[in-house]
Amino acid sequence: MLVLIQLLRQSQSIARTEAGFFFRRAKLLWAVVAVALIPSLYTVIYLSSLWDPGAHSTALKVGIVNLDQGLVYREQAVNIGQELSNTLKATARFDYQAMAHADQARTLVKQGHLAFALIIPENFSSNAVPGAEPGAGQLVVFASQGNNVETARIAQQFASELGHKINESLNAKRWSLVLLKAAGSKQSVTRLHQGLSDLHHGANELDEGATRAASGAKSVQVGAQRLSENLSHWSQDSKKLGAGLRAMDASRPRHSDLRKLNEGADTLANGLTDLGQGLKKLQSGSHTLSSEVSTFNDETGSSLLVGPGIRNHITQVSSGLQQLDQGLQTAVDGEQKLEEGARNLRAGVHALTVGVRQLNSGLRSASTQFPDDAQLDTLDAGAAELAQGTAAVTKGNEKISAATKRLAMGLALMEKAIPTMDDTPDGSPEGLADSVRPLFELDATVQNNGIGFIANVIPAALWLGAGIAVFFVNLRLLPRHAKPFHRAAQLLGKLALPGSLVVLQSVLILFTVLVVLQVDVVHPLALVCTVLSAGLAFLFLICALTHFMGDAGKALAMVLLAIQLTSSGGVMPVELSGSFFSTLSPWLPITWLAHGLKATLFGAFEGTWLLSWLQISGVGLFAASLILVFGRWRFVSVRQLRPQLDL
Repeated sequence: MLVLIQLLRQSQSIARTEAGFFFRRAKLLWAVVAVALIPSLYTVIYLSSLWDPGAHSTALKVGIVNLDQGLVYREQAVNIGQELSNTLKATARFDYQAMAHADQARTLVKQGHLAFALIIPENFSSNAVPGAEPGAGQLVVFASQGNNVETARIAQQFASELGHKINESLNAKRWSLVLLKAAGSKQSVTRLHQGLSDLHHGANELDEGATRAASGAKSVQVGAQRLSENLSHWSQDSKKLGAGLRAMDASRPRHSDLRKLNEGADTLANGLTDLGQGLKKLQSGSHTLSSEVSTFNDETGSSLLVGPGIRNHITQVSSGLQQLDQGLQTAVDGEQKLEEGARNLRAGVHALTVGVRQLNSGLRSASTQFPDDAQLDTLDAGAAELAQGTAAVTKGNEKISAATKRLAMGLALMEKAIPTMDDTPDGSPEGLADSVRPLFELDATVQNNGIGFIANVIPAALWLGAGIAVFFVNLRLLPRHAKPFHRAAQLLGKLALPGSLVVLQSVLILFTVLVVLQVDVVHPLALVCTVLSAGLAFLFLICALTHFMGDAGKALAMVLLAIQLTSSGGVMPVELSGSFFSTLSPWLPITWLAHGLKATLFGAFEGTWLLSWLQISGVGLFAASLILVFGRWRFVSVRQLRPQLDL
């Protein structure tokens, strides 16, 4: 116990001695307070940037390009792309920027002006709504992983959630349609019952009609049977008629015979004409002879030379001639009648021959066109088949009548049945369940997550290395013999050792990146220039702070490191850290360096590393210029210049 008390007294004595220096000098006391506040300040800086990233998500700029043309689905105009754009803007999760062209959005993402972009293609609605196959509707989420790994991860998570929400929304609409149909099923059932009742009534009427049709079919069967019998008799008579026509056609007079008959009638008529002319000439000669005899008889009556006997003979001759003349007159009259009859006969014969010729033609046509016995037999057989067919129709109508009765009974039972739903959604089950699958596209891809943080780790390592390097020299002291030297020579000589150390640190970092980690660097030479320039620029900055503020400048450099790491978006996008850090970020060297490293390592920001290199080099030269112009050195002996490290 005594030993413990003694130890406490000894430690108290030492502590009192050390504390006396701080209480006697106000600057040291304020330095203690500052050192005490540095951990808290670190804590505030880091935790404030990570406190609630979701509350600052609206600061993250996201482009939306809606190219969806929509479609008309079941007589309704649908545009899922427009609905999605309106919904996203209404939720205001991010700072959505509407754009007209996909190429413009991709370029802004590559340049870092947008965190990522959502591109809705022209055929999105036409592919997503029907749900024909899984993932038919594709959304494109474009991000640059090289710009910021965390931003790319947020974009990937956004794409996954967006696809899930769109599928949920489409499924909700489809189920609303199904439930709406289900809600209207009661009315559909009522209509179905009414329709079935009407159908039942129609079936009864159909039964009555079928019964009447069966009765009519029986009557048709009887008529067909009679028709078959009558056709059989008619066929037999037609066969006889055909045989008679063919016989008449065979025995009809030939045209040569008719021609001879015509010629004979003409010859007879012509001969009778010649006979009449001869009879007239004979009658004329008879008149002349009778006149001459009468004249001779009169002359001989007074003649003494002619005896009475001769005169008696002449008288008899004269009397005979008179009778001959009368007979010839009678013959002429008869010949005229005969000639007239011959003319009539010739005209009749001509008409007869014409009629016979026409009759011959008619007989020939009738005999050729009249059906032969085989056709009549076919007609007879067809009539018999018709009779058999009507019998079959009668039996069929009887069966139809019986079937309609059973149909009426079945429809009566169906009046209480539940209807099936025919209005089902289009598409396949898999397509309806997962019709939208976002397509996540990356620019400036990174090999893995560790490599993705290299662009944020290297600036911290260079800043920390430069901060450690300045501990090897006292940045306010110079040897007395350097007092007349040029100010530039004084600065370069003072920073030669820490500068060489920083260059060595930079080379080792490059070796680690290129050889140890084997990172695929897009622009190796640009990476070398950027890292070496950044290391020296950070050295100049820390040297300026230390030169003007002493060791407090070194502490401030560490605080600035924490602020810059937070504001450069190393852990997460700086937009999610709050307005203070996002406003400060564009003005900090580590932000510039991170930008340049991402451009050289991954080809991010479209490879624009030169501007970052100029900014970093410029701020380093500016810090060196401040020391050259406003710096004040204390010149001491060489003994006092020895390093203050206790090794």
